[in-house]
Amino acid sequence: MAGNTGWSVNATWFKMARQPLLMLKGASAKDRAKGAKTSMRLALKLAFALRGSMAAVVVSAVLVAGQARPFPGPDVQQIYQRLLPQIEKISAFDHHAHPGFADDPDVDAMAAPPNASEALRTRDDNLELVSAAKALFGYPFSDLSPEHSKWLVNKKAELKKQYPGPAYFNRILDKINTESSVANRAMMADYLDPKRFPWVFFSDAFMWPFNNERETARNPDEGVFIPLQEKMLHRWMQQEHVDKLPVGFGDYLKFVSQVLEDNQKHGGIAQKFEVAYFRPTTFGDPTRAQAEEIYARYIAGGVPGEKEYRTFQDYIFRYLILEGGRLHLPVHIHTAIGIGDYFNLSQSNIMNLESVLRDPRYASTTFVMIHGGYPLERQAIWLAAMKNVYLDSSFGELAQYPSAFKATLKMWLETFPDKITFGTDCFPYNDVLGAEESYWLGAESSRTALASALAEMISEGEITETRAMDLARGYLHDNAVKLYEGKVQ
Repeated sequence: MAGNTGWSVNATWFKMARQPLLMLKGASAKDRAKGAKTSMRLALKLAFALRGSMAAVVVSAVLVAGQARPFPGPDVQQIYQRLLPQIEKISAFDHHAHPGFADDPDVDAMAAPPNASEALRTRDDNLELVSAAKALFGYPFSDLSPEHSKWLVNKKAELKKQYPGPAYFNRILDKINTESSVANRAMMADYLDPKRFPWVFFSDAFMWPFNNERETARNPDEGVFIPLQEKMLHRWMQQEHVDKLPVGFGDYLKFVSQVLEDNQKHGGIAQKFEVAYFRPTTFGDPTRAQAEEIYARYIAGGVPGEKEYRTFQDYIFRYLILEGGRLHLPVHIHTAIGIGDYFNLSQSNIMNLESVLRDPRYASTTFVMIHGGYPLERQAIWLAAMKNVYLDSSFGELAQYPSAFKATLKMWLETFPDKITFGTDCFPYNDVLGAEESYWLGAESSRTALASALAEMISEGEITETRAMDLARGYLHDNAVKLYEGKVQ
């Protein structure tokens, strides 16, 4: 009964607080201002009467029109400071990285062309990399001059001896609070712990089985890229003990499927495509008969024309995607801008893939859009409306400073928060600036940008702090892990 009496009193206060506002219809600006002040005073009295959490709810109902604000309030920095330590405690799953040492040729299936242009933040003179070296190795200097960099090279060599084999990179993951990191590599290395570095292998090479003289000569970048695809195809042949590619197209497809199955048995959790570096990402839908005819014409020799080669590749790409669904082997696709001065962004636009992603034939295939379509992140997030399409944020957190990357994360979190995943895109650039430093920079940038984005969403009235931490755990770990059916941590 006492509770009912309280609600009766509170209801009276609520009506009193609303009354000045209800009387303002048609009033002058001066009267409206006066009425608003009166309503504010009564609302505060109501808050005192109710106290506790219920007061916040009712006052909010009185003072707010029921929708989120278009800008954060003065509390946003305090919210950020509360969130960041909690976010730093979340053990992450890095969905895309290239761990390894600078002298390891298997870190990637391709290599950077010489003298490629680099965005400002990814250059060697970025002083944030000094912070990375300090955090990971106790670097005592404030620059990366050649004489000081020797200290860092020697320190890493010392730690490799102190932490031999898998222990060295496990230590790096521990330093950045990362439970596991995908190793997107040509082949796995014995110095990486397979329990913490699940393998994602490359499948592009199956699209390049013919004479590639014309392809290699297109520009200096392809002169680097295409021979490495030929090398990768020969490595798959060696793995399957195949000296020569089959004469029959059906047998070639069996060879392709066998490689996928064996790679999965060897610990592969997904297959990766870097195809945007080699050709446009607009894929036709040729018949098997068309692909078979082209294969028969050129497998023994001859240089296929561009149209013929594209038709064959279109079929193989779609075949590999179907196999990914059959084997429960997710498909990772590079969807961002790329290295090299001849990378064609308009031809590799992530939206070119929409006809593939929205094809019902591939509904059982899980797609991960690596790098989230950067710099077309706003368009890319709407591809995640498909139940089987996810976005990875790696590279965006390195190419952009946290203030800009925050905007990307916020927009994604406000759209399909359960379809976005964290990644660093770490890479061993050289002996001084290795995968270690890019691991640190990617993780730190992502966590700070995430805390900032969530703080703004809370301050603007979009979500609660409890919901914000749920979203943080999803982005940093849970959203990606669930894709691999218990195969990763």
